Amino acid sequence: MRKTTLQILLLFIMPNYIFSQKINNMASFRDIKSDTYFRFNYDNDYFTSSDKNYTQGYNFELVSPFLGKNPVNGLFYIPENTENKFGLSIEHIGFTPNSYKSPEIQYGDRPFAAAIMLKSFVISTNIEKKYRGYSSFNLGIIGPGAFGKEMQVAIHEATGNTIPQGWKNQIKNDIVLNYEVGLEKQLYRFKNLLSIQSDANLKVGTLFTNASLGLSATIGIINSPFTSNEDKNGFQLYFYTQPVINVIGYDATLQGGLFNRKSPYTISNSSMERFTAQHNYGLVLKTRTLYFEYSRSAITREFDSGNSAKWGGIKIGFTF
Repeated sequence: MRKTTLQILLLFIMPNYIFSQKINNMASFRDIKSDTYFRFNYDNDYFTSSDKNYTQGYNFELVSPFLGKNPVNGLFYIPENTENKFGLSIEHIGFTPNSYKSPEIQYGDRPFAAAIMLKSFVISTNIEKKYRGYSSFNLGIIGPGAFGKEMQVAIHEATGNTIPQGWKNQIKNDIVLNYEVGLEKQLYRFKNLLSIQSDANLKVGTLFTNASLGLSATIGIINSPFTSNEDKNGFQLYFYTQPVINVIGYDATLQGGLFNRKSPYTISNSSMERFTAQHNYGLVLKTRTLYFEYSRSAITREFDSGNSAKWGGIKIGFTF
C-alpha cells in the first residue's frame, strides 16, 4: 500500500491527471494508425498475484469504415474537419470480494458483480488543431445474465485453483445503458520521443456515472495520434504513464443496478468514496500491422471499508 501510494503521489507532483475506467480502448496512447483493425484487450489480477476486486475483464474490438453506417452513430457528436474511426466491441468485466472462497456474504467487502456490454464508439481526430474527441454508447446487462460466475469457475477449474462459492450473492440482473464523451488535446510534443496530452471525460448511465479531468504522457519511439492514418512509423516502442483522479457519482458494480434494488448485498451510498486515485502504466510495441501492450494498474479504495487493488493486462491487435 505504501509503495502504491508513493507512486501515485510522485506522479501527481509531475503533475498528470486523466480519466478512469477499467478497459479504455480509446486513449490516444493506444492509437492504431489505421481505420480498419481488430484488437483483443484482456485484464486479470493474476498478473499481480491477487484474486480480488476487479478480477477480470476482456474486450473484443473491431474498427472499420463499414461501421460508419451503424445507426447508433446518430447519438454521437462528430465535429467537422475530423478524421473518424468507427468501432464496435464486446466488453465483459467481473468483480469479487477478498474472500471469494466463502459462500456467505462478505459484509464490509465489495459484492460479487459482473457485466457484459455491446459498445459502439467513434474517435474523431482534428489533425490541424491536434485534438481528438471520442464518444461511446454501451448496451448490456449487469448480474447473473453476464455469466461472471460461469467464467470465473471455469478458469479456476482449468488452473486448479479454489472454486469461488459466493456468486449466489452477486448483484442482480439489471440493464446497462451508458454514454461516454471525451476530449484529448496535445499540449506538448518533442520530436518522436515525448508527447503530453490533456483530457476531459464524462460517463453517464446505469453502470458508471463519473467525471474526470487530466493529462497523459508517452516517452520512447512514438508516432503522434493527432496525425493522419497515412502518417505511419514502421516501428514504435514507448512507455506510457496515466495517473488518474476520478469523481464518482454512481457505480452499479458496488451499489447495485439502478432499477433492480433486490441484490442481497450492496455498498451503501454513504459508504462510497467519491474520489479515487489510480495509476496506469505500460509498454507498447507497434509495427505497421501489429500492436502489443502490457499494462499494470493500481487504484485506491473505492468504498470506506475497502482496500486498494491492482491488476495487469495485455492487448494484441492487427490491421487489415
